[in-house]
Amino acid sequence: MDRIKITVAILFAALSFYVGMNIASENMDQVVEETTLPTYNTEENPSENVPITSLRDLNNAFVDIAERTNPTVVTITTTQTVRMRQQNPFSFFFDDPRFNEEREFQRDGLGSGVIVSADGYIITNNHVIEGAEEIRVMLFDGDELDAEIVGTDPASDIAVLRVDSDELSAISLGDSDEIRVGEMVLAIGSPLNPEFAHSVSKGIISASGRNSLGLSQYESYIQTDAAINPGNSGGALVNMDGELIGINTAIASQSGGNQGIGFAIPVNMVRNVMEALITDGRVTRGYLGIASGGEVDETMSRALGLENARGFVIGEVVPDTPAENAGLMSGDVILSLNGKPVTSYRDFSLQIGNSSPGTEITLGIFRDGESMSVEVELAERDLEGIAESMDNDEMEDLTETLGFEVDELTDAIRGQLNLDSSVQGAVVSAISQTSRAYRQGLRRGDVISQVAGQQVTTPNEFYGAIRSLIEEGTDAALLRVNRQGRSVFIAIEL
Repeated sequence: MDRIKITVAILFAALSFYVGMNIASENMDQVVEETTLPTYNTEENPSENVPITSLRDLNNAFVDIAERTNPTVVTITTTQTVRMRQQNPFSFFFDDPRFNEEREFQRDGLGSGVIVSADGYIITNNHVIEGAEEIRVMLFDGDELDAEIVGTDPASDIAVLRVDSDELSAISLGDSDEIRVGEMVLAIGSPLNPEFAHSVSKGIISASGRNSLGLSQYESYIQTDAAINPGNSGGALVNMDGELIGINTAIASQSGGNQGIGFAIPVNMVRNVMEALITDGRVTRGYLGIASGGEVDETMSRALGLENARGFVIGEVVPDTPAENAGLMSGDVILSLNGKPVTSYRDFSLQIGNSSPGTEITLGIFRDGESMSVEVELAERDLEGIAESMDNDEMEDLTETLGFEVDELTDAIRGQLNLDSSVQGAVVSAISQTSRAYRQGLRRGDVISQVAGQQVTTPNEFYGAIRSLIEEGTDAALLRVNRQGRSVFIAIEL
């Protein structure tokens, strides 16, 4: 299976288990009235305090962790009204008005969530609750509560819910920066069916920092072989201290079921996104303005006069950005960020994107045989602004590279495509039949609503998202596409 097919398999296996069809979300912009941060559970119960002298002791340790953390995981069920225009099978012969009406049906969804504070805050994946009109949370004891959306961030696939309760069992938050490959973990969630709620599976951390999967715009996943299946999305990945270290999100699968390759969003990223959604109602991300970067290998390090192969070479500095204003130049080698070595352009871009606008950073660079430090204050990432900073030649080059172009989705076009007025995105206005995107299934008239998990509503936002991914070194992305009322996913190469 080639890279693109693997990427598609990863996303479809990651989706919360739905019955029916998915459409673009109407809940992306939530008004946040409550700005008090969660009261976190700070109770510590490290595993090193429990002596293990036999297999029975090891077994009891797993049982204790499961008993302590299972009540902090919830089952999430969602309901959404889907509208479809009925097609007339005899449209070539006569026009029957019965076949021109929209029909409605209910779509039910299933996912998982994690209680992070006794006063009702719950973390889950954005794709679990996206587009939902009604969200119900079932607790460990069987009680059901209505949940409201505090905020969502499609770019990281995180959503924050809240229920009206102040006596919930909350999980302790760990430190995902301290995880080690090989350590044992438990995955808890509701796979496949509500009857399997609070299923616990055991595995190890297989890898960390997994990215370039095309699932979301900001990726640094924990990989585990603990069993994760559709419906587990939004559930807990727990370490041997009973702490939350990740939110289970996706699996790589050729069959749609667990094959021992699962991915979880690190809890440190989750916490930052959650607190931003609670306090500000949205997540703002830092922007530097470096458009491309090449890794420094042994040959390049000798050519540049570097002692070791490290860092990356700046390929392009975007005009009128913090990078240009700070004096960074094409050909500079970035060696460190805030005193820590830079390992790759992709990881560097992720760290910048996870920083807040206004953050002052210190870059260690190498230029013309000399090392120096540069202070830079990050701006806010703005997809519209990124696209507007591109000149006509750059836009034409990008369109030629993609093999298609997009235009504004107007009410007139919605009518021609039989789309509901709630559908937002950029419509594919032209596509080359020889392009890779066409071979992957993209067609004229498709409405692109997301690029790698990033919501887009205008052509500028689409091109800005694509340019942003290219800047970060991503070579493939998943598009969420609305096609005649149906939601499909198509992977494209950048």
